[in-house]
Amino acid sequence: MINNQKNKIQSDSANEMKPPNVPNSFTPSGIEVPISVTPDMVDFSEVGSPGQYPFTRGIFESGFRGRLWTIRQYSGFGTAEESNERYRFLLEQGQTGLSVALDLPTQCGYDPIDPMARAEVGKVGVSLSNLAEVEILFDGIDVGEISTSFTINGTASISYAMYCAVADKKGVPREKLTGTIQNDILKEYVARGTWIFPVKPSMRLIADTILFSNQHTPKFNAISIAGAHVRDAGCTAIEEMGYTLANGLAYTDELIRRGGDVEKFARRLSFFFYVHMDFFEEICKFRAGRRLWAKLMKERYNVQDPKAQMFRFGVVCGGSSLIGAQPHNNIVRVGTETMAAVLGGAQSIFTCAFDEAFQIPTEHSAEIALRTQQIIAHESGIARTVDPLGGSYYVEWLTDQMESGMAKTIEEIEQYGGVEKAVEDGWLQMKIARRASERKQASDSGQNVIVGQNYFRRKNQSEGAGEIFTLDPKAAAKVIAKYEQVLDTRNSADVKKSLAALEAAAIDDNKNLIPYLIDCCHAYATVGEMISTLKSKWGEFQEPVRF
Repeated sequence: MINNQKNKIQSDSANEMKPPNVPNSFTPSGIEVPISVTPDMVDFSEVGSPGQYPFTRGIFESGFRGRLWTIRQYSGFGTAEESNERYRFLLEQGQTGLSVALDLPTQCGYDPIDPMARAEVGKVGVSLSNLAEVEILFDGIDVGEISTSFTINGTASISYAMYCAVADKKGVPREKLTGTIQNDILKEYVARGTWIFPVKPSMRLIADTILFSNQHTPKFNAISIAGAHVRDAGCTAIEEMGYTLANGLAYTDELIRRGGDVEKFARRLSFFFYVHMDFFEEICKFRAGRRLWAKLMKERYNVQDPKAQMFRFGVVCGGSSLIGAQPHNNIVRVGTETMAAVLGGAQSIFTCAFDEAFQIPTEHSAEIALRTQQIIAHESGIARTVDPLGGSYYVEWLTDQMESGMAKTIEEIEQYGGVEKAVEDGWLQMKIARRASERKQASDSGQNVIVGQNYFRRKNQSEGAGEIFTLDPKAAAKVIAKYEQVLDTRNSADVKKSLAALEAAAIDDNKNLIPYLIDCCHAYATVGEMISTLKSKWGEFQEPVRF
């Protein structure tokens, strides 16, 4: 889908490259854009009205006039105490929801004392190995009032169990909890790699979480089906949405197989994407995805409830579209992407800090990212009316083109045998790897213009961002000390009992594992202990190798 048009490069030196003097006629997804779109090229029959099927123009009749999107900043590093301090700062500055970043050991199911974990404790997120750390993380924060998102997958069910347990400790009814866990393991197999278990038990654990949440935390989204990471791994916008909707269908099929009521659970399915720099393609990506998902729910599953047909999604503005060269340019990139997210109708937006391409954001850069959303929300006027670009010949034409490409992507996966087979065989991983290679070649050759990186560089330019974030060098030691204190003070008999019950439930497909995980959390069993217990019965996923 990437176009093969090549720009001739005058020199291999970035400082000597001559930028193209006209825009590329292709979108990053390979759609050739006409110089002018005329009315006869557009099918307006499915544009419709906001809040009405097929929701091309948005899922809410009043758009952001009824309520602004949730303003989140993805944050978490070092100890729970440090992250709690950052959360309090962001909430004081007007953030309206929390987005928790977890460190790699927590994401992969290792305790901080594990030899595999020690070098990574607190590096890319906060370390949460047991309930005591979660209690510290949310100290002074009302979990019954704030919406909290956890970007975690392989251990998402445990993070959810910990959140339920900390609510119990605070005396907050579980039904008041709002927020999201990512909990999308299928894209982990193909894009990020923080998988733990084989595909089938992983799908069981996800279904357990969603079904339990529907009953006990009905305002909480127990899955955020994420295209973001396959996009950053190299996919085009069309493939990002197509693969994500295919994953959504796989989860829907699994939940139906488990006896779930699609009219009920589909109301809490949510999605998550990156926003990249092609302004109109990103807007149309969301309009097309929203429409296609509504059609799939209605036509494939006979879903009649409009709320169960709705495509609800959050976004990150940044990711791999940010670069280390001339990093302050990233402020402009994030601003552009945020406008695309708003015009595309996102329900939750996280804006990356300009220095996030190479470090944990400083308090200063995080505040600029937050202010970016607030300026767009309160000064730009673009949220004043619903889908202000609706009816544009170009926007409606491009939305149609994007939807067609997404449908073909889903069909290709289904013809192969479905998402699970494509993952187990390594077929989908290979497709994404090849696309990533194409994108890298396009950047290196100068075919794709990246200001400050392959064009418009200054000789001997400084790459500095100014203020440097420094992680507390004693953070890992502090985390381990607290971990060992928990082990010394908890009731060992309660831990053994809860883990034994979890082990027995793991081999009984009729058992929902979430109550057992919550009991383990209340006993202060650790993430590593819970994961080891499940591994003993389920084993681990083995990455297929394809050439």
